[in-house]
Amino acid sequence: MTSFRKVDAAGMVARMLLAFLATAGLYYVNIMPALVDGLKQGLGFSNRQAGLVGSANVYGAACGAFLIAFFVRRIDWKPAATRLLLGLIAMDLLSMLLSDPLALVGARFVHGFLGGMLVGVAFAIIARTRAPDRTFGMLLLVQAAAGGVGVMALPLLVPVFGTRVLFAALISFSGLTMLMLQFLPDYPIPGQANAPRKGGRLNAPLLLSLVSVFLFQAANMGLYAFLIGLGQHAGLERRFVSSTVGLSDWLAMGGSLMVIALSTRFGILRPIAVGMLLTIGGVWALLYSDIRWVWIAANVVGALTWNFVISYLLGMCARFDSTGQAAVWGGFASKMGLASGPLFAALIVGTDNYRALILLSLALLGAGMLTSAIPALRLDREQAKR
Repeated sequence: MTSFRKVDAAGMVARMLLAFLATAGLYYVNIMPALVDGLKQGLGFSNRQAGLVGSANVYGAACGAFLIAFFVRRIDWKPAATRLLLGLIAMDLLSMLLSDPLALVGARFVHGFLGGMLVGVAFAIIARTRAPDRTFGMLLLVQAAAGGVGVMALPLLVPVFGTRVLFAALISFSGLTMLMLQFLPDYPIPGQANAPRKGGRLNAPLLLSLVSVFLFQAANMGLYAFLIGLGQHAGLERRFVSSTVGLSDWLAMGGSLMVIALSTRFGILRPIAVGMLLTIGGVWALLYSDIRWVWIAANVVGALTWNFVISYLLGMCARFDSTGQAAVWGGFASKMGLASGPLFAALIVGTDNYRALILLSLALLGAGMLTSAIPALRLDREQAKR
């Protein structure tokens, strides 16, 4: 059997490989606008049908993340990750053959379930690294780069090759990740003597952290899933809209790089609060999407702060224990938010009621900012005592 040289467990290459592993189980989220729009254009789905397919994918992921949270400390994670990647490829191949909305909802739910388990495994390993905030920043960096390519290219390829190109992109990413997996070290669970917190118990600060993750992700993904439609409804050209969204995803790498560079240099509360306020400003600006420069600025600010804030929120969850279980709960809350956002959005947007969708997103962001304050302040105070 071929032996692969393992990378340094604490190095940036390892962070990048872990980022690809976590991204593989949830890559469809990063291309959600292309997926939703592709189902509408390629298969004639309505806004509601396409939104439900996207939601089913992420609800499946939430269920998978919930299940794996109970086993993640006891499984041999590398063989498990390999099997889950093979399962994702199989479900993407099946999805290529389906055109009925209900059948596709079922297939994507199963795909999401497997992907959620994979992301849960990856999050648990990320929590065992030094400075998990930085590894989550790398995760968002990889997601932004890969998502930018997908959102820019796939809406233009679907009219030529059909919806199969969407699932082919997911298969390619899973295959690449399976190769990368061979170079990762084992990351055993730290000894209990070195673990500052045990077990990832759902105490009040952790629960508030999970609620803030859910609200933040639901607010952003509900809007993001229908962003291409919003831009076109505002009178902007399709190519301009998809290019702006894709380029914004790439520029969002700046938010991830800031997390990698800063980590907790300024604590946790201040970066989250500033990022949340900027996110709210960017979403509010989308009310004026018919102005081209406002559309561009709102997309860039929203993408930057999304990557920046969620890295800190997930890192905050991970800091509540060193075994990785709290990080998996954070991943579960994230997926529930990512799934619920498009579902609520599909019900609210109806026949192009995008203003109501923007207002809902603003309300959720405001609530998420409030719920994140208490756990972030607690961790900052604990850090100051050391």
